[in-house]
Amino acid sequence: YLAALAAIAPTALSCYPNAGLPNAFGGYDEGADTTSSLLREFAESGLVNIVGGCCGTDETHIRAISEAVAGLAPRPIPERKTTRACFSGLEVYTIGPDTNFTMIGERTNVTGSRRFANLIKKGDYTAAVGVALHQVRGGANLLDVNVDEGMLDSEHEMTTFLNLIATEPEVARLPIVVDSSKWTVIEAGLKCIQGKGITNSISLKEGKEEFLAKARLAQRYGAAVVVMAFDEKGQADTIQRKLEICQRAYRLLTEEIDFDPGDIIFDPNILAIATGLEEHAEYAINYIEATRLIKETCPGVSVSGGVSNLSFSFRGNDKVREAIHTAFLYHAIRAGMDMGIVNAGQLGVYEDIPKDLLEHVEDILFNRRPDATERMVSYAETVRGAGKKLELDLAWREESVESRLSHSVVRGIVDYIEEDTEEARLQVQRPLQVIEGPLMDGMTIVGNLFGAGKMFLPQVVKSARVMKRAVAHLEPYMEKEKRKNARGSRGKIVMATVKGDVHDIGKNIVGVVLGCNNYEIIDLGVMVPADKILQTAVDENCDLVGLSGLITPSLDEMVNVAKEMERRGIDKPLLIGGATTSRQHTAVKIALQYHQSTVHVPDASRAVNVVSSLLDPERKKAFDEANRQRQEHLRFVYGSREKRPLLSYSEALDHRTQIDWRAEDVPVPAFTGRRVLDDVSLAEIAEYIDWTFFFSTWELKGKFPKILEHPRYGEAARELYAHGRALLDRIIDEKLLSPRAVYGFWPAASEGDEIVVFTDASRQHERVRFPMLRQQAPIPDGKPNRCLADFIAPAETGLADHIGAFAVTSGAETHAIAEEFARDNDDYNAIMVKALADRLAEAFAECLHRRARRDWGYEESEALSPSELIAEKYRGIRPAYGYPACPDHTEKRKLFELLDAPAIGISLTESFAMLPAASVSGLYFSHPRARYFTVGRIGRDQVESYAERKGMTCDEVERWLGPNLAYDPEA
Repeated sequence: YLAALAAIAPTALSCYPNAGLPNAFGGYDEGADTTSSLLREFAESGLVNIVGGCCGTDETHIRAISEAVAGLAPRPIPERKTTRACFSGLEVYTIGPDTNFTMIGERTNVTGSRRFANLIKKGDYTAAVGVALHQVRGGANLLDVNVDEGMLDSEHEMTTFLNLIATEPEVARLPIVVDSSKWTVIEAGLKCIQGKGITNSISLKEGKEEFLAKARLAQRYGAAVVVMAFDEKGQADTIQRKLEICQRAYRLLTEEIDFDPGDIIFDPNILAIATGLEEHAEYAINYIEATRLIKETCPGVSVSGGVSNLSFSFRGNDKVREAIHTAFLYHAIRAGMDMGIVNAGQLGVYEDIPKDLLEHVEDILFNRRPDATERMVSYAETVRGAGKKLELDLAWREESVESRLSHSVVRGIVDYIEEDTEEARLQVQRPLQVIEGPLMDGMTIVGNLFGAGKMFLPQVVKSARVMKRAVAHLEPYMEKEKRKNARGSRGKIVMATVKGDVHDIGKNIVGVVLGCNNYEIIDLGVMVPADKILQTAVDENCDLVGLSGLITPSLDEMVNVAKEMERRGIDKPLLIGGATTSRQHTAVKIALQYHQSTVHVPDASRAVNVVSSLLDPERKKAFDEANRQRQEHLRFVYGSREKRPLLSYSEALDHRTQIDWRAEDVPVPAFTGRRVLDDVSLAEIAEYIDWTFFFSTWELKGKFPKILEHPRYGEAARELYAHGRALLDRIIDEKLLSPRAVYGFWPAASEGDEIVVFTDASRQHERVRFPMLRQQAPIPDGKPNRCLADFIAPAETGLADHIGAFAVTSGAETHAIAEEFARDNDDYNAIMVKALADRLAEAFAECLHRRARRDWGYEESEALSPSELIAEKYRGIRPAYGYPACPDHTEKRKLFELLDAPAIGISLTESFAMLPAASVSGLYFSHPRARYFTVGRIGRDQVESYAERKGMTCDEVERWLGPNLAYDPEA
């Protein structure tokens, strides 16, 4: 045993110059005297820290160790003769000039492998270790392990998995890359691995002191570090920024803490190319050139990168992605790239890439031509799977240019639009003729098909994208001709989301549909005050004004705009639309304030008919009269509602939900106070998406996944779903959005129809009060008149109940991404990214609620599928302010103060809309009897009580709760 240790000691110690040799002496049961004797022999030979797993008592061995090393100086750390990167598992792995490219296996990463993520979540560690083994047998030299996922205890999972793979000999011989965005997880991993591993990653994004602190800890654990090209200003994407950050980090590490250059691995950021955005075109060459300069100016370091990031635009096409990775590595390795995170089993040979495919690939790698991306996208459609050619039907390309343009518009094909538009331009005297001729012919077909229900909204928006691309190509040639004249506009409409509201998806869709039908749209955006809307309408001589809003306070603002139009003497039809608007509210509250036609437009499919009728002199009178008759009838119906029975508020209180309060139904949360989450992966959140509402956004009605097989619009739904999934994959893979959340639990009790939230468990001091509304309409079958306060235990029960609260956002970047698409004349993806952001926010709320139920301790063993979660087959509810059970938006102010939601980047407008728009907030109730319900109509007596409890006037309350009033406040 001693001879064996003596033989391996020099090699082992060379791998651990900054530490001893852990666990070299273990399981040896010869008693304290023998142990002490052996320890002294080892210590005199330079070996320290070598006892582990010996039999006997701890005190015995501690005394033996103390006696053995008494008077001995620590082993002098040998000076390295060369700065070569050296790592180890059970075996040493050294990187040098003669080393081939080092592959870091990527599949043991929950954010990169859905299969691995599912195995870890299910606790199927045997199969998870099999994933690691597959990577090793596929050629991985190092193994990247990442278990960052919002619903996992990442520290525990990292510890468990690393301990397990240490028992698998084929895997254990490899050095481990401990990968996490949380330092506590990295540190948990570094405590487990045997040998010398790699920390992935540290960076300067939190400043010099935090960077050096983490580097020192990695050094103490004897680990190398991956340093990302990221600093206080953000992620580096240019050659200069990559070089500057890496050089700065190199100086700090080598000069301030004497870090061995061989233990520094720079990752200068491999970013996605061929995305369609011009600023991304240089990302591959920037990485390659930065690598060359880093290796020249930072001697001794290694360079790594996540190779799969490069080809996310071609996700789903493995043949193309394999070619991109292979060609990229061919050039990057020659520039000095030493290692990379790759799927070890999916790399090809450079020389084996077909010449035509290689040409297209290297065009995008080196940005060799302005149309490189478009050519690659078109070519990629012909290459699938094992490289078989798909026979695309391009017979239409043989037709006249006019037919080709019309075909492209109707089919939404952008591939050839610029070249066909240019060909058509050269055949006419004025570029305007191309627009007024074949392009408008195509849009006319689109309008007719959409109107006949033979074409659906997503397809219309794609057609609009083609039209915009063609017009954008022609605009430079039209010199002084304005686009409005070029399109021969049928009318001009100013549209806006009203003051205080930030939601605009529906408005944008309506604008696109109207634009497709040759109406000029002036879109003022969101949170637009009345004065700006109306002044624009006058200055631009618009024909109609369109207002949009999602939250209920927007209804009052629309009334205000109508009154202002009347006061100013404006004489233009007014269109009303948005999720909370209705024909009844438009008739009762808005139309009476304005003499001109005021029309509710429920969705984009109705917009064209409404606008064309209002602007057609022959049809306008009849349309207006019919609209006014419908509104008069709605006002009559609304007036009749006051005659319908309503319980007095005191009677409703007497008929409250009766609950037999039991201690077992009032769980105690694992913590009280707030917690912030900013490390939940988009991939995990996406599993909770309810796709049914995604299709509803595009006015395709039906439950997912049945909608994909719908006999009428299944084909459109399938195409939309494919595009949505592709963009979602890109959002996830490129981390385009940054989801954040805050949630927590507080001691609480109910007092009548109020929920009292306390500062701490002593329940001596109030933190906040949430007044709630109660149903007042008679409920059939003896059911109670519910109020959310019913589901919190009254103080007199003696039970220590709690309430939860939350706020989530899918990320503040949505608007900027949508703007990028819009600048590229791509309304289709601009709308798509907002729709996906909304779905991700709702999914995040569902995902977080699951976590909250576990933290609360009453659903610890919950094993519901995402579809079952969407169907709410669980205990507890999460009502949101502004929704039926608690319709008063003003209470969000208290909720946000309780959560300190602005600290995670979510704020409120003056009308209590949330910014970013893709955000969700609300309360958590845990009682088994808690149910969602609709407050519905309320009487003046409850309004007076509610106003008193809120410290507001009745007028103020009536303003915010207008849709719920069972009486006319002005009567």
